[in-house]
Amino acid sequence: MAEQGERIDAMRSQITAQIDQLDAMKRALAAQEADYQALRHAVGMDELDKQRAGSISAGGPGASALPMPAGQALASNAPSADQQSSGRSGQQPVGEAPKADTRPPEVAPIFQQPGVLTPKGKFVIEPAYQFEYSSANRVALVGYTVIPAILIGLIDARQVKTTTQTGALAVRYGITNRLEVEVRVPYVYQHTDTVSREIFTGSATDVAFGSSGNGIGDVEATARYQINVGGPDKAFYVGWLRFKSRTGKDPFEVTTDCIQRCVESVINGLDQTNLQATGTGLPLQQPTGSGFYALQPGVTWLYPSDPVVFFGNLSYLHNFPRNNVSRTVLLQGKEFLGNISEGDIADVSIGMGLSLNEKASLSIGYDQSFVGVTKQNNKTVPGSVKTVLGTLLIGGSWRMTDKRTLNFTLGVGVTRDTPDATVTVRVPMMY
Repeated sequence: MAEQGERIDAMRSQITAQIDQLDAMKRALAAQEADYQALRHAVGMDELDKQRAGSISAGGPGASALPMPAGQALASNAPSADQQSSGRSGQQPVGEAPKADTRPPEVAPIFQQPGVLTPKGKFVIEPAYQFEYSSANRVALVGYTVIPAILIGLIDARQVKTTTQTGALAVRYGITNRLEVEVRVPYVYQHTDTVSREIFTGSATDVAFGSSGNGIGDVEATARYQINVGGPDKAFYVGWLRFKSRTGKDPFEVTTDCIQRCVESVINGLDQTNLQATGTGLPLQQPTGSGFYALQPGVTWLYPSDPVVFFGNLSYLHNFPRNNVSRTVLLQGKEFLGNISEGDIADVSIGMGLSLNEKASLSIGYDQSFVGVTKQNNKTVPGSVKTVLGTLLIGGSWRMTDKRTLNFTLGVGVTRDTPDATVTVRVPMMY
């Protein structure tokens, strides 16, 4: 019994020594933990974890920062009881993580429809200026041939040069972050010079005929809505609907020159305005509007693919027909035309934009329109055919301030019926 008691006392002594060693190890571990926490606090690791929306307690002792939803980040960033007892509870929670940008990327605009919508409650006022020049040659043969290369009748060779300058003011308002409305008011100045030479009429000299017109153009109203939330390698889609009025002076309101020779009528006429009569059949004053109400639905898409952004438009413009139309012909009075239906226009465009730095960007694109025929009393107007208009577009953008940008676009006609050159300058300003 005595021997067993000695063994028990020895075991108790060993257990006591082991307990003392464990206590010493716990104290050493606590000291190391305190040094570790002090070191993290000194180098700013706690703040880094909070900025990353991480939680040390959620990830265990081996984790430093784990991503989590914003709601959990608020709870995990609150001071813990240990931090309060140790005097480190003065840190403030950082709140929610930054939200991802759901707006389409900004590129240098080269098409009429923008891709980036106006933020909610903001106004964008955009003054714009457009210069357009086109020229065309036409040869008309009226008569019959006796033998090849011998014509009996009239040869009318014409060069038509048209210059159009348009100053416009557009106002956009963001109803929501994904819905905006726009009103655009243009002022148009157009001048046309026609140079012709008529053979076998007693004169072999060129005859120039010019006409011009200016005034308010067709006022437009557009609504745009961002359909989806895109992102990197995911396209943004913006649907839009544009209504065009006919507030401008239309082609049927201006006076048209007499078609046949009217020199005698000019000489005998008492009205001095008749001195303009030359028998050209052309308008004596240029219109500033199309003369038709129109509705144009469309969709704009943008596809970010670093470092470029691909974008484009697809739209269809419908011109509403007009009934009981008439025009004024010089020295002949009113000429009844009946029902006029202008051809609809299907348009498709595509382009790509590249950001050079935080202020400058470049874009290049191509726009093509398919124009239908014009009909009069449900019959195709003689000489009216389907037309294809193709334009190569190059544009640049320079951000002057956070709320003001300068945009420049150059359009070059690719097909014969397209204007030769179009220059557009726009300065959108946000308020």
